[in-house]
Amino acid sequence: MTKNPFVIGICGGSGSGKTTLLKRLSETFEGINPSVFSMDNYYFPIEMQQKDKNGIVNFDLPTALDERKLSNDLVQLVNWEPIEVKEYFFNAPPDKNVLITIQPSEIIIVEGLFLFHYPLVFEALQYSVFVDVDHEIQLDRRIYRDQETRGYKRSDILYQWENHVLPCYENFIEPYKPNADFIFRNDHRGDDDFEKLRDELLNQFSATIS
Repeated sequence: MTKNPFVIGICGGSGSGKTTLLKRLSETFEGINPSVFSMDNYYFPIEMQQKDKNGIVNFDLPTALDERKLSNDLVQLVNWEPIEVKEYFFNAPPDKNVLITIQPSEIIIVEGLFLFHYPLVFEALQYSVFVDVDHEIQLDRRIYRDQETRGYKRSDILYQWENHVLPCYENFIEPYKPNADFIFRNDHRGDDDFEKLRDELLNQFSATIS
C-alpha cells in the first residue's frame, strides 16, 4: 500500500461518550474493517503515575501515558505496518493485560483524552472530532461507570472529578476544541449530529480514494 490511510480522531472529556461514538463509526465502516487505536492502552503502570498533594494517584495527566510509544505506534500503523500493544484493563496487573495485534487499514480511528495535546498524534489525523457534553452528564456517567465496573466509592469519584478530571479537561482538552473539524454534541442532538458526521466522513473518505 502506498496511499495514506484515512485517520479519524475522537477526543473529549472523561465520560463524554468517546468510546460509544467510536463503536458507531466502526459499524459505519465495518465493510472496511477499520483499525481501532485506543490511547488507553498506553497508560504507564500505577507505580509510575504522579500523585497529587494528598498522595492520590492522578491518571488524568498527559504524563500518565507513554506518549513516545503511543506516537511511534500510531505512525507505524499509518505507514501500513501492524503493531502490538497490551490491551489496557483498569486495575489489572500489567502481566494480565492481553497482547493484541492491530492490523493496518484504509481507515484508522484513534480515540483518547490527549488526541490534540500530543503533536505527533494530531499531525497524523485527517479528520478530528471533539465530543462535547455538559459536565453534569459526564459526571453522572463517570459515577455510574466507576461504581458499577470499578468498585469506587462515590466520595472517591467526586474527589477525582474535582481534583483530577476537571483540571485535566480545562488544561489539556477543552483549549483544543476550536481545532476540531467537527463538534459532536452528545446530548439530545446526538442522533442528528451523528448523521451529519457520518455523511461528512463518508464524503471525506470517498474523496481520499477517488
